[in-house]
Amino acid sequence: MVDWDRVEQLRDKGWDWDRIADDPKVGFHPETSVRDPGRALRGLYHRQKSRESRTGKEVPATKAAQKQQEQVRERRWSLVRIGWLLTPLFGIWALLAYVAPSPVGVIVPFFPWVALGLAAAAILLLFALWRSQEKRWTPVFRTSVVAGLVLGLAVAGAFGVTSLIVGCPYLPPASTLSSTPGPGWSQASVNSWQESGKPVLYFYGASWCPYCSAGSWTLFKALSDFGTVTGASGALGFSSTADVYPGTPEIILGNVGFSSNTITLVVNEDVSGVDGSFPTASGCIEQAYVTAYSGSAIPFVVINGQYLHAGSPIINPSDLQSWSYSSTGGTGASTVYSQVNSENGSAWNVVQGQAWWIMTFLTKATGESVGTLAAQYRWSTATQNAVTSDLAQLG
Repeated sequence: MVDWDRVEQLRDKGWDWDRIADDPKVGFHPETSVRDPGRALRGLYHRQKSRESRTGKEVPATKAAQKQQEQVRERRWSLVRIGWLLTPLFGIWALLAYVAPSPVGVIVPFFPWVALGLAAAAILLLFALWRSQEKRWTPVFRTSVVAGLVLGLAVAGAFGVTSLIVGCPYLPPASTLSSTPGPGWSQASVNSWQESGKPVLYFYGASWCPYCSAGSWTLFKALSDFGTVTGASGALGFSSTADVYPGTPEIILGNVGFSSNTITLVVNEDVSGVDGSFPTASGCIEQAYVTAYSGSAIPFVVINGQYLHAGSPIINPSDLQSWSYSSTGGTGASTVYSQVNSENGSAWNVVQGQAWWIMTFLTKATGESVGTLAAQYRWSTATQNAVTSDLAQLG
């Protein structure tokens, strides 16, 4: 004999039908052929209520009381209700963090944190709906969704405003970037990134990374033709010998000095040599660009905040394997350094195309003519001609 009073008490506590059916005090003993006791008890419960209604045993006052109990039960913080609150909260937050990775996604990035939060909330909601015997769309759930949307807007807005206050720029999503004639380079329609009135050349990488090592020569050459690089001979090295393209020759930009009247160098480079260690962005602007456009990959280069290289090698490390550590007994970096400086040799032939494109973007950012910069920094005729040609393509 089922104790229906006990059933009502447990329903008021928010128990689902499977749990109620398993409670020994309820006294429900389904037949052995029944595979879902909870569903069977629920059906029996509703038939019982239907009989009571037809026979007139249930008075209006009792119906009103049951309706009130049902409303109280719905208002309790069940897993379903929590899921309906958190899913729209993280959903609207994730949308805004994706649309405006800076400022909304700087402090807590869309990927991976907000995206993981959204995934967890959605899984919780699906699990709760699967476990719940009552799947009706109620006013309480509707209110939870609205509250989640409002809270999501508030949380995302708070992070966005905080980021703007501390100086983070507005950056649209990576999907808005346009391509340029430079191989692997994109352009962002945003305000320029300058320090002391000079365009910034920003490098985000690591000394162990073979792709960063190969690309470092292009940046070194461009820097050499826009200012003075010091300590370069002491910054020669090789990428990790335990990674792909082992021992790729490099110049560690994090270990050089640089001065220029024309551009500013900002470097975030992990120089520990420990495989897999990524650098830490040192400021809000750096973090904003890394979050918005790097794709969590290195190397990542930004020129004047508007020209970006991310997601692909600047120079393919395989093209420099003739000068790897194992191929040259450790002298390869010095050879590449000499050839890049003199703009002569097979290593320079590998590097020159991208080096000239970096110089082209820097020239565009400064607003100076090729002739003015060439005279100031004594560019070679080949460099002048290449940058002039690239500028004509850039428009």
